[in-house]
Amino acid sequence: MRHFLHLLVHEIRMLWISPATYVAAILFLILMAFIYVFYLYYGSIGTQDVLVSEWFFQSFFWPVFFMVPLLTMRSLAEERRLGTLESLMTTPATAFQIVVSKFIAIYLFYIGIWALTLAFPYIVAYFEPGLAEEGRLLDKASLLGGFLFVALSGTLYIALGLFTSSLTRSQLVAGMLCFSLLFVIIVSGQLLMKLPIAEFKALSWAGEPLEYLRTFKHLEDFSRGIIDTRPFVLYLSNAMLLVGLTTLTVEARA
Repeated sequence: MRHFLHLLVHEIRMLWISPATYVAAILFLILMAFIYVFYLYYGSIGTQDVLVSEWFFQSFFWPVFFMVPLLTMRSLAEERRLGTLESLMTTPATAFQIVVSKFIAIYLFYIGIWALTLAFPYIVAYFEPGLAEEGRLLDKASLLGGFLFVALSGTLYIALGLFTSSLTRSQLVAGMLCFSLLFVIIVSGQLLMKLPIAEFKALSWAGEPLEYLRTFKHLEDFSRGIIDTRPFVLYLSNAMLLVGLTTLTVEARA
């Protein structure tokens, strides 16, 4: 346990002193602020039935596509290229402790910058009290539900990024592979549901599994305050599986 804590503190410190971390955080906040202002303006046009926070969290995939690869691509690939990963494996720390320490450090940063976006509606409410009085800006169920989904799905996305980083010595290859797999996981389910699967008897069984895997359906429920236990099983179990596969990869390649 002592070795794991040392590794975790080291990984967190490396994130704090890395210039790329601050660049990523600033770009993330600028992008999300722009998206929030856009939906705020769009929601002010006429009468809308959807909360601004629901629209805002529906755009979660944009920062995920560039933030997760950027945060994870160098975690193991760079250490393997520099030879520091092999040095770590000669210490009393196990491969599992190394992988989990990196996972937790990156995940905490990922959740931390997302948590900063929760201040957006309160900043707007401070300057425009009238919007807050309508009850559409500070809906706590929508805000907390959307953030809970981001935190839950983030476990899978970060674990996937670590796994792709463990497969290669190149940061660029790891980042591109992570982006491609994230695109498949997040978007493919939504696209497949648009196909006329019900019209084909041979594929009629696939409708329910595809519905279960739809990321945007999970987000829609969470952002409306509907918390289902099935997404917890889906994201957490797959995150643990990927962490385990990453550990085996690190041990095999060390």
